[in-house]
Amino acid sequence: MDDANMCIAIAISLLMILICAMATYGAYKQHAAWIIPFFCYQIFDFALSTLVAVTVLVYPNSIQEYIRQLPSDFLYKDDLMSVNPTCLVLIILLFISIILTFKGYLISCVWNCYRYINGRNASDVLVYVTSNDTTVLLPPYDDATVNGTAKEPPPPPYVSA
Repeated sequence: MDDANMCIAIAISLLMILICAMATYGAYKQHAAWIIPFFCYQIFDFALSTLVAVTVLVYPNSIQEYIRQLPSDFLYKDDLMSVNPTCLVLIILLFISIILTFKGYLISCVWNCYRYINGRNASDVLVYVTSNDTTVLLPPYDDATVNGTAKEPPPPPYVSA
């Protein structure tokens, strides 16, 4: 690796540390805007991984060429070359699809965190979901306290019969 590539790798690593620190700070301090750069990175990474999967699917012979270009002292190079190319493509596609599924799950986690923080900072009425069918709207804190003004009239007096 030459000096130019080393500088680029260091710059990308420092940028990733900064983006991850921003996401952590945003989640800790409940600032949704700090989570967006990390979310954008995740979407970009997912798109590139999807392109890798499409490339493997469209050009299956490229895997064999890549294995041939590996150094001769690479572990299991001969074993990989002896595997049926179709089987190797299926194994790699299965592996990539598992990774893409996990990345999609992590994207949904970050998106749910962003929505939670946005909803928490924006609404005056808390929503408590008890199941998929029922939703209970909780009143604002001031209305629910004992010191708040009563909005319901008192019950009628008891009259004996």
